[in-house]
Amino acid sequence: MLKRLLLVLTVMLLVLSSAFAEKSYKNRNEVPAKYKWDLTHLFKDLQTWEAKEKELKSGVDELSQFKGKLGESAKSLHKALSAYADYYKEYLFLSAYPSRLSDQNLSNSANQELKQRVAFIGNQFSEKTSYIVPELINVGPEKIRKFIKELPELEEYRPFLEDIIRQKAHTLSEKEEAIMATTGLITTGPHSIFSVFANAEMPKPSVTLESGEEITLSSPVFGKYRASKNRNDRINVFKTFLENYGKFQNTYGASLVANIKNHHFKAKNRNYNSCLESALDRGNIPTSVYENLITQINKNLPILHRYVELKKKMLGLDTLHYYDLYVPLVKEMNLEYSIEEGQDYIKKSLKPMGKEYIKTLETAFEKRWIDYYPTPGKRSGAYSTGSAYDIHPYILLNWVGDYNSLSTLTHELGHTMHSQLSNTNQPFMKSQYSIFVAEIASTFNENLLNNYLLKKVKDDETRLFLLGSYLEGLRGTVFRQTMFAEFEWEIHKKIEKGEPLTGNVLSEMYLELARKYYGHDKGVCIVDPFIQYEWAYIPHFYYNFYVYQYATSLIYSTAFAEKVMNKEKDAVKNYYNLLKGGSSEYPTDIIKKAGIDPFSSDAFDLTMSKMTKVMDEIEKIISKK
Repeated sequence: MLKRLLLVLTVMLLVLSSAFAEKSYKNRNEVPAKYKWDLTHLFKDLQTWEAKEKELKSGVDELSQFKGKLGESAKSLHKALSAYADYYKEYLFLSAYPSRLSDQNLSNSANQELKQRVAFIGNQFSEKTSYIVPELINVGPEKIRKFIKELPELEEYRPFLEDIIRQKAHTLSEKEEAIMATTGLITTGPHSIFSVFANAEMPKPSVTLESGEEITLSSPVFGKYRASKNRNDRINVFKTFLENYGKFQNTYGASLVANIKNHHFKAKNRNYNSCLESALDRGNIPTSVYENLITQINKNLPILHRYVELKKKMLGLDTLHYYDLYVPLVKEMNLEYSIEEGQDYIKKSLKPMGKEYIKTLETAFEKRWIDYYPTPGKRSGAYSTGSAYDIHPYILLNWVGDYNSLSTLTHELGHTMHSQLSNTNQPFMKSQYSIFVAEIASTFNENLLNNYLLKKVKDDETRLFLLGSYLEGLRGTVFRQTMFAEFEWEIHKKIEKGEPLTGNVLSEMYLELARKYYGHDKGVCIVDPFIQYEWAYIPHFYYNFYVYQYATSLIYSTAFAEKVMNKEKDAVKNYYNLLKGGSSEYPTDIIKKAGIDPFSSDAFDLTMSKMTKVMDEIEKIISKK
């Protein structure tokens, strides 16, 4: 999931003045039914589920009957794809039940066994339908498109078929594909090595805080103490932690370079022009989208520098260093509120989306789509899943009555709305949306909640708290993640050009980039030499051009939210088109039809304008003092 933008939702209770303390439950049976999801919407009981399991197991062999017949006629193709889609939909529905049961209590071995039984069916399904893609490639694009024109019923499968056609140039022979598949046994090695060494085997340094307390700097401990209010402590923590990574920069460099070479090997052998093109092609995202992100954010670095200058003033520092960036501007507030208060607050904040949106939220609350409370054995974290196409999404939470609980519920409801509207407006094969658009819906909700808070809060101290924390979220997601994305792009280009790339070179490149972003040479923010080793600490560089989507999603969602909150003509209607779009079109086309051109500066201009207005108001409040 994307990091929460709204880190400041504790302020909610300043408005609600709630003194309700959330209950804690020793076991799941104590939790009132209204706070638990209702899985009878999936299956009445285990016996009903097992009957469906038996049906799917006995029917999987029938999927092989279409082999060699896909190119015979439009009707034969439709019959095969219908059988494939129906089985796939039923398989996802079947798997939803044991997955939800298992997440209620991960220590329940019986539920784990149910998941394994479903996984076996999934493997059988994959094996029995493995002929479809290579056979369709042999049928050829002209014949497939001719079939689509002949038989309107094939329109449901157009995105699926067009994607296969599009991938033809990058699909190898059956033998070559088998070889490429086996490379997975070795290409995961670099990330595994990184994970084991960083988390388990690398010696962890210790530091002594000014209080006299000695701490061992694991990653979680570093994450906590880098935000220390004591400046000497955070300098010591930052320097000691990163210089420890610097001691092993050659090891980390060798691991990361091996990972990049894996990407280069796959891209080259699949006939892509670059690693970036290969990675983005999974969702048919043009490389120009990535390039536009880098260009636009670099153009707007003066806004980041203004933010840094403002933070320096608010912290009362003469000079701001990189290690000061994580210091909170305000004291945290430990406030509590009930689930019902949170539900009401969310509904009011999302009122600009209209009656359909609110009605769906109310249905989710009333019909028990959500599992709220943590109980022994329950899966940690939160998620929303819309895999049960024919009913509704489910949300898992671990609600403890704090601000993060509200933030998380708001976020996951965004995903739920996206899934529900796509599932109810698109046929199954067009309903599953891309990861590129997934986080737009969730962070859009958070934007509207933040806007609602700012409308209700009038006192300067609270507004300063809200506005300042909102800026922290933008800095961390938009600018920091884009800096990571630019670094990832540049180091891949080094390998593609055959240039040497070592731990030392990676450190030099990272320091230069960090200094550019934070205005080191302009005296905006001092990026000390030990920051050069930060790249070795970031696991996301092993994810193959993934992090840029954190930035683009927040930028697009902020722009959509601004349009809705400014009551622009058709803004709500256009945004609904995105939520209802599923995979009916490629992600960039869906975003464009919703009112934002991902190839232009539109979304960036709106987001930077929002950031500028927030800083204007902060400076206005500060000037009063």
